[in-house]
Amino acid sequence: MRTKHWIGGVHRKAGLVISFMMAVLFAPLARASETGGGDWLNLTHSGVGYAAILIFVLAYTLVMLEEKLHLRKSKPVLVAAGIIWSMLGYVYSQHGMPQVAEVAFKHNLLEYAELMLFLLVAMTYINAMEERGLFDALRAWMVSRGFSLRQVFWLSGVLAFFISPVADNLTTALLMCAVVMKVGGDNRRFIGLASINIVVAANAGGAFSPFGDITTLMVWQKGIVSFADFFALFIPSVVNFMVPAVVMSLFVGNARPDAVQEKVYMRRGARRIVALFLLTIASAVMAHSLLGMPPVLGMMTGLGFLQFFGFFLRKTFNHSVAKAIAKAEAEQNRERLTYLGNVVPFDVFSRVARAEWDTLLFFYGVVLCVGGLGFMGYLSLVSEAMYSHWDPTYANITVGLLSAVVDNIPVMFAVLTMNPDMALGQWLLVTLTAGVGGSLLSIGSAAGVALMGQARGIYTFGTHLKWTPVIALGYVASILVHMWLNAATFH
Repeated sequence: MRTKHWIGGVHRKAGLVISFMMAVLFAPLARASETGGGDWLNLTHSGVGYAAILIFVLAYTLVMLEEKLHLRKSKPVLVAAGIIWSMLGYVYSQHGMPQVAEVAFKHNLLEYAELMLFLLVAMTYINAMEERGLFDALRAWMVSRGFSLRQVFWLSGVLAFFISPVADNLTTALLMCAVVMKVGGDNRRFIGLASINIVVAANAGGAFSPFGDITTLMVWQKGIVSFADFFALFIPSVVNFMVPAVVMSLFVGNARPDAVQEKVYMRRGARRIVALFLLTIASAVMAHSLLGMPPVLGMMTGLGFLQFFGFFLRKTFNHSVAKAIAKAEAEQNRERLTYLGNVVPFDVFSRVARAEWDTLLFFYGVVLCVGGLGFMGYLSLVSEAMYSHWDPTYANITVGLLSAVVDNIPVMFAVLTMNPDMALGQWLLVTLTAGVGGSLLSIGSAAGVALMGQARGIYTFGTHLKWTPVIALGYVASILVHMWLNAATFH
């Protein structure tokens, strides 16, 4: 009986504690509903709002510690998104408005779905090109030419700048870093400088193309900046890359290491997949520009193109391999015979499976977390503080600086959710700064984080930090050039 009484007492105390916590968390909601307009609740000064901010900060702290904890960045934000929207669902249910929270959630989910499917198709094409040996062939060509270290420094930077507008900056950076590590050998100073140059070039190249970065893609899909208008950022992006590159190249030796001979065979269909990718991009642009439909329509159609081509490659696989083997035997090419013995049929769904799912799920968590905070009213407060009390130019430059510390995806999504009333020039400015601001620190972009893993111990946070003042010079110069060249768009 005493045990039963004790257990009952514990249950009552636990119930009191839970009731107290719920009272603290949801007590201010009556006041919040009074300040809300119509069917919307302002939760910025409520226990739920404060809890949501705390949960998001904790989740993003875990994201920033990804390299130390070896915890995938998608995990904490997925959980945070679930908790934040669960709290919102409870609050609106208590006020008899569950459908309002449901509609808001579906709105954010739709925005994510469009971007996710777009990115999934792009990643599938990049993985298909990689599987067909296209990037390996490019790397082999570069390392076999016997370029000097300075030439490799410039060539890897220029290629990173021009490849990243089509491929993502992460894939581009990894490809170019593999080249400089192969050529550089034991020259740690060269590899470090070339890696910094690649990160800056890849981020700068992605800033003037809707396909170059997730942030530019978000701005384009939102319909704020048209496809053609992005190219007004081409020269500012060149300046952002060139200013630090010129300075760093002065510290790169002009030694000419021995050429590394590496024979790479591209698999059948590699060049045709590149052509299909360009056709897919054209389909996305036309769907948006001519038909007024979301760009994802053209991208998913392009995925259909790739699937049909994959079907063709599988159906003709045995015949094409037999023909290639007969030719290699006639030429007594043992190396090619060995290669052909390891060729497997093309499978488009294996390319889909190899997409950056951690990035896509991280993107989901970020969009839903930021959307939830915006639905509570916090983004309106930030927008009021930044874009009403500050000059928009200073606010947009600050966004770029924030993206060096915090991933540019949540920063740009927050700006798009605030949707401040700005001229085209200001929207182009924030697109530029959010894209290239991540170059200021090695942790500021996916390219920098990836290269810290690939060139571990050579390209580090400290190595990059030493050159941050030079990179910042390029950051400032690109902003000034944009404001000068595109002055008409600021009115």
